[in-house]
Amino acid sequence: MDNQTLDIKLFGKEYRVACKPDERERLLEAVSFLDGKLREAASRTSAAGEKLAVMTALNIAHEFLQFQRAGGFDMPGLKRRIELMNTRLDGVLAQQEKLF
Repeated sequence: MDNQTLDIKLFGKEYRVACKPDERERLLEAVSFLDGKLREAASRTSAAGEKLAVMTALNIAHEFLQFQRAGGFDMPGLKRRIELMNTRLDGVLAQQEKLF
């Protein structure tokens, strides 16, 4: 799939970025997340420009590493647990149907 350009705004500045059409919504979510983090950091510090961007990136990296160390989000494990619950529910519902 060919990349398209997307105009975004971060902390009041406009940027043009390349983006695959099927990734547009996720990129916009990331833009919103990052813009919020930039604004949050700016409200807590006197940093601006490149220093604000670096501090925000460092904070996001720190949060990410903490998340990973805490076990992160185990999507395959979660899917297995949901499938197991669905199987159990199907079995219980099948037994229930036999009663009526």
